[in-house]
Amino acid sequence: MRKSLIDTDILSETRKGKNPKINAKSITYRAIWQQYTISVITVSEIIKGWRKINRNDRIQEFLADLSEVEILHLDQSCAEISGLIQADLEKAGQPIGLADVLIASIAIENNLILVTGNTKHYKNIQTLGYPLLIDNWRE
Repeated sequence: MRKSLIDTDILSETRKGKNPKINAKSITYRAIWQQYTISVITVSEIIKGWRKINRNDRIQEFLADLSEVEILHLDQSCAEISGLIQADLEKAGQPIGLADVLIASIAIENNLILVTGNTKHYKNIQTLGYPLLIDNWRE
């Protein structure tokens, strides 16, 4: 199992622990790598989700858990890749959310497999020829 970047949807489902397929894959992954790797974008998305429903307690719980997670940041190379991807998707008439483009660029720049259940958007990036590898833990 290669090192992966865990997308927001899979991290959320992993934290809930309700999907047996995701649970099994996450246990195997943690046994090999000892921690999850996420992007700083995922941190923002998780906090946004809890804030929208006024669950500051869950935000604090999530923040406390971040000490056990590797967080990758958006650097200039990622920003350049994301700009190219976003422009190419728009030219192809297949725009997706900026957060997904940024997460994909972090995965590409760090040569990581993107673990996501949101394969539709990310496959559009692959179709454009970007070297994005995807693994859907829901399957």
